[in-house]
Amino acid sequence: MTSYSSKIYALIDCNNFFASCERVFRPELEGKPVVVLSSNDGCVVARSNEAKRLGIPMGAPAFKWRHVFIAHRVVQFSANFELYADLSRRITTILTGITPRTEVYSIDESFLDISELDIPDYAAWGRAVRSRILRAVGVPVSVGIAPTKTLAKLGADYAKKHPDCAGALSLTDPAGRTAYLAQFPLEDLWGVGRRLAPRLHAESLHTALDISRLPSRRARQLMGLPGLQMVHELNGRGCHGLTPFHKPPQTIMRSRTFGEDTHELPVIEAAVASLAKRAAFQARSDHVLCRQALLYITTSRFKPGYRAWQEVTRFTRPTNESGEIISGVMQRLRAIYSSSQAYHRAGVTLCDFVPDGNLQTDLLGEVDTQAHDAAVARMQAVDAINARYGRNRIHYAAEDLSVSWQPKQRLRSPRYVSNWQELPEARCI
Repeated sequence: MTSYSSKIYALIDCNNFFASCERVFRPELEGKPVVVLSSNDGCVVARSNEAKRLGIPMGAPAFKWRHVFIAHRVVQFSANFELYADLSRRITTILTGITPRTEVYSIDESFLDISELDIPDYAAWGRAVRSRILRAVGVPVSVGIAPTKTLAKLGADYAKKHPDCAGALSLTDPAGRTAYLAQFPLEDLWGVGRRLAPRLHAESLHTALDISRLPSRRARQLMGLPGLQMVHELNGRGCHGLTPFHKPPQTIMRSRTFGEDTHELPVIEAAVASLAKRAAFQARSDHVLCRQALLYITTSRFKPGYRAWQEVTRFTRPTNESGEIISGVMQRLRAIYSSSQAYHRAGVTLCDFVPDGNLQTDLLGEVDTQAHDAAVARMQAVDAINARYGRNRIHYAAEDLSVSWQPKQRLRSPRYVSNWQELPEARCI
């Protein structure tokens, strides 16, 4: 088992990230309940602390909680992922400026390896980082600092829920760690979750401290190898290092619930073309070529007669060219389409990757290297034009067949940082 016991990690965790992003440009919402809704404004995907105190759960169907929203004047937003992604990139830029040893764990969480930084007081350093991000971006964060990633996450979660920590908690001192472990419910531990928690409670285990005191053999019996690693990490013996910043993906998926169910093939074709193009762009960004593309379409799970279809397209020559991938999945779509079905959702998944710099030829000559080189040059030109003149300046005609598939976002805030027509205005009087 690899040991990272000499390391010190910091977890930077954005507080109620989507809701906090909305408040950056709407400061009058500070102290008011705010929720962010999913595609088609269906379910709650983010809540401010004030909304949490009203008892609104994550994933709550918006229509079932409409009376609570009205009674307590809860401010609702449609998810504005362009805004959230941009603010996340700005925070990542600040963190990589502190140290390049950074792992972007999710859109709102990053681990930093700060072992080689000269930091006399870790808690004070964490509060300084928090203040810097709040001043530069406007998003509040919580900082956990510890010799393992599990303890760092525990520290950030604790600091988020306890204002007396001023947003940062250091668990680098073994002597002072026990008190925090004893107060931390095991179901909130990284790697436990709702399914495993009842089983552990049945074993009279209720806190992170209880888990840390498990014998290694018993921990492995209850939770397998991840449980053994969890015990080691809670005791300050690192088992998890940083994931490389540009780790190659295993799959790339883009999916979407339609704005309304549809029987019409052109509507579905427009959706599939758009999703395939986005997946192909991500493959180029990750410098990989795919050998397979999986298309799936479904009817609504909430209506009688639910059905789902999957079809695989295999490419003789690995590719990340948008047009080739769109053409492949379109053929599979037409093979399974039926006008008698009302389609609700579609998705495109790319997989079976090879690095884009290592195209391998074959003895039978089926891999056309000249076609590959032409496709690379074509995509480089398209991406450069779109980067310079705006997203979708050049796009595929199939995407224009319909826009009715696009999710309804009736409550979306302006794209303050990514659309010239929606930039915020400042007036000096």
